[in-house]
Amino acid sequence: MAAEGPEVFGIPLDFILFGVTLLGVALFHHHVLKVALTGLVVISLYKIAVTGFKSGDGIGGFASHMAHEWSLLVNLFLLLVGFALLARHFEDSGVPEVLPKLLPSNWLGPFMLLLIIWVLSGFLDNIAAALIGATVAASVFKRRLHPGFLAAIVAASNAGGAGSVLGDTTTTMMWIAGISPFEVVSAYIASGVALLVFGIPAALQQNGYQPIVRDFHAAQHIDYARVAIVGFVLVAAITTNVTVNLNFPESAENYPFLGAAVWGALLLAMPVRRPEWRLLPEAVKGSIFLLSLVACASMMPVERLPVASWQSALGLGFVSSVFDNIPLTALALKQGGYDWGVLAFAVGYGGSMLWFGSSSGVAVANIFSEAKSAGKWLLHGWHIPVGYLAGFFALLTVLGWNPRGA
Repeated sequence: MAAEGPEVFGIPLDFILFGVTLLGVALFHHHVLKVALTGLVVISLYKIAVTGFKSGDGIGGFASHMAHEWSLLVNLFLLLVGFALLARHFEDSGVPEVLPKLLPSNWLGPFMLLLIIWVLSGFLDNIAAALIGATVAASVFKRRLHPGFLAAIVAASNAGGAGSVLGDTTTTMMWIAGISPFEVVSAYIASGVALLVFGIPAALQQNGYQPIVRDFHAAQHIDYARVAIVGFVLVAAITTNVTVNLNFPESAENYPFLGAAVWGALLLAMPVRRPEWRLLPEAVKGSIFLLSLVACASMMPVERLPVASWQSALGLGFVSSVFDNIPLTALALKQGGYDWGVLAFAVGYGGSMLWFGSSSGVAVANIFSEAKSAGKWLLHGWHIPVGYLAGFFALLTVLGWNPRGA
């Protein structure tokens, strides 16, 4: 067990260091990678020198801790970078240029795009759904995206995956732990209400800022080879996810199967179309940023959660906007006694409230650097937390609180 460290006003110094790191990310959005890496180094040195880890003390304890976390970190890295390359395949396919003809020309156009992202995220990884949606938005709005609509793209991807064991890492974890997929599907009540609450204001924001641009005379050549590559990679990811979780659940946390499947499919498709490798540096930088925060969060002394209740589930949604939802979900599964549909929505959607609160938010911010401002995200994305509260209490009103064991 890790040793008790010093506290400031009853708060462990570990949390204060992590809080300062998150504050630095919010304030210095042009230097987020430097801030995150600095926080990781400081927290690591503090844990090594003072408190140790649950796996042991000193350098050995740190090495054991990172050995336990490596699969999660590598999987996230491979997914973020791989889906960035996949999104460019989709952009270069010509399909986004055709979509303006299919989407309504008024505010319903951007709302329909959010709905498409929401639906896609139910069976795709939410990173992929967010990146595909952002790629389409970049085309139909000529890269002039309102900050509130960028936040809504991320929220739609996170909300859409909340009720599906294929749509989010947290719900997949619940499935692996033996929770039936039917126990989390109730989260769609909350995420559907949330989509309406944040989606309509976000669509109005975007339509007022930059309506859909329709150029009926533009060339509309579709590169079906790239479309096939996108489909091939997504099918490989879905098939791998289902196969591993059904047949080898005990191995799911020990190897980055999903990330490896995405990269394997991308490399197999190279003879047909090569990925745009020049995108790698920025994608890698954004991925390292998120992994730094995830690694910091994994070292926090969160040994237990409050007693399972709808109030604690509500609070976990807000916590997940700054604290990685994967360890939160792991703790909740160990503790038991939660309504898993309520918790799935809370921890899945809650990260949308800040751009660095979810992997899909970081992925979108890698494409649109203007999203890397916590102030603008909160100011223009005010409808995201409102949607969270509306969806959460709508689910409680309809179905109530139905706790179950893990």
